[in-house]
Amino acid sequence: MFTLFTLFTLLISIQFAFSRPPYAIKETHRVPRKWAKLSRANASDIINLQIGLKQTRFEELERHLYEVSDPGHVRYGQHLSSDEVNELIKPTDETLNLLNEWLLDHGFVATFNPSNDWASISLSVESAERLLDTEYNVFEHEDGTRLVRTSQWSLPVHLHQHIEAIQPTTSFLRSPAQRATYIQSPPKIPSGYKPPSNATIAKVCNVSSVTPECFMNLYSTLGYTPQAAGENKIGFNNFLGEIPIRPDTAKFLAKYRPEAVSDAYTYKQLSIADGPVQDGPLNYTQAANGISHEANLDVQAISGISFPIPITSYSTGGSPPFIPDLNTPTNTNEPYIVWVNWLLSQSVIPQVISTSYGDDEQSIPQSYADRVCKQFAQVGARGTSLLFSSGDRGVGAPGTCLSNDGKNTTMFIPAFPAGCPYVTSVGATMEFEPEVAVYRPPYTDANGNSYGLYASGSGFSNYFPRPKYQDGVVSAYVKNLGGLYDGLYNKDGRAYPDISAQGLYFAYFWNGTEGVISGTSASTPLTSGIISLINDALIASGKPALGFLNPWIYSKGFKGFTDIVNGSSHGCDTDGFPTAPGWDPVTGFGTPVFPKLVELTGGDYH
Repeated sequence: MFTLFTLFTLLISIQFAFSRPPYAIKETHRVPRKWAKLSRANASDIINLQIGLKQTRFEELERHLYEVSDPGHVRYGQHLSSDEVNELIKPTDETLNLLNEWLLDHGFVATFNPSNDWASISLSVESAERLLDTEYNVFEHEDGTRLVRTSQWSLPVHLHQHIEAIQPTTSFLRSPAQRATYIQSPPKIPSGYKPPSNATIAKVCNVSSVTPECFMNLYSTLGYTPQAAGENKIGFNNFLGEIPIRPDTAKFLAKYRPEAVSDAYTYKQLSIADGPVQDGPLNYTQAANGISHEANLDVQAISGISFPIPITSYSTGGSPPFIPDLNTPTNTNEPYIVWVNWLLSQSVIPQVISTSYGDDEQSIPQSYADRVCKQFAQVGARGTSLLFSSGDRGVGAPGTCLSNDGKNTTMFIPAFPAGCPYVTSVGATMEFEPEVAVYRPPYTDANGNSYGLYASGSGFSNYFPRPKYQDGVVSAYVKNLGGLYDGLYNKDGRAYPDISAQGLYFAYFWNGTEGVISGTSASTPLTSGIISLINDALIASGKPALGFLNPWIYSKGFKGFTDIVNGSSHGCDTDGFPTAPGWDPVTGFGTPVFPKLVELTGGDYH
């Protein structure tokens, strides 16, 4: 029956159609391999859109970042305040007005972060499809992960120059933990391993289960007493439902660092976007699902080396993975955007933050990577060191080394966020005298359990150009390769890792039981703890924390690392990049020597 209401609705629709500004495609990103489209997304499901607006003076922020992070500059250590950072990157009034006008035309009001460069709205899939002139579908990864995404989206033409990124749309970032498998049975000892001749190291370092006592001796932190634990802080990230388990950490510390047991019950847990936190042990379902291996590893590795420096655990939600059968009400799963924007809204943040997650760079659109990387630059400008794991599959997992542009070109596969120039990327080593680049070939143990390739993540970004601080050492390394692997990697890209540390067979506890676990997700929190100890020595001397590490490492700090010259990165059915004297894209400048690093910073070592 034709009613007045129907006529009114029709007239409104016609009016909207005629008043709708012309749209054009803003971004297209091919669906990565290993993902398959299952069905149209449920129209009523809710998506939390994050809209990245053009920043006005990012180039100036970048200048400030490098000046305050360069030990040769007069401004070294004069980190920016939150307000100073926000002022540098806030969008123009025109950008904000045009965005608000567009959203209001569709019936939405956005919320903004403190600098106004990110806007957020919650809306149904159906509304998001109208807003972005797109179509959302459910995609499934071969590992069972499901996401609601689209392969392209559009904007009104007049907004293209004002909006740089919108997610979740075309990003297929899963951001798994960068770790090899947890092992309870006796692990495979590296082929040709020779015990160290140094009596002290031989006594405390067991290659099949490496403990805090080994790390403290190997990297010479033993005997240092933190002096500024009240002011100095360290944090670590949890994504994908990971939760650090206090009783497991208590058991670990009781065995390997008894004086630090209190850490298991005093570290802070902060929930972001409904990220999970808990104080008790894993329940039956959690244990059956195998969660919290990564979170336990992170807190145990940090506490084992840096006690009593206060620790903060960040758990960021976002309903990953999205499984329509469970009627999940939201589908965000863009952890870096959500976490870093929350972090930047805080007036005080830790001086070091460790993150053991990452994914293939080509699984995400460059716009997403660019904007997240710019957010990391803001964190660095405020005086915080961001350390990310370099990955566990060398230059690329076998069978995956093809481009995602439809051409299927054979290539090495760089990682993100490891390839962001504003973070410090950490690789992994093994053995002790000498340490070598970590490598464990695929194998099957006596119980029939299969373990894949594990090698220190290594590569050159295809999204980010080589930063100036890398120019000398990286260009020299590439030249010395003599054409090896030409065409498989971007010679002019940001190269990683920057530094490294032990990353094979960490002793740790999970679900009340001790085992070992490996990965650059182990070397990263360990290194973060050592950097936090250096900050302690600096703060105790009345000096500022290190902040963004890379300009210091590449100009001066490299002298405080043990060069790793044995091994290669492997991957993509090749031996991968070889280690070399000085910097290399396998172990960076090598592993830390704590007293030398403190001396190089001018900190107070006792």
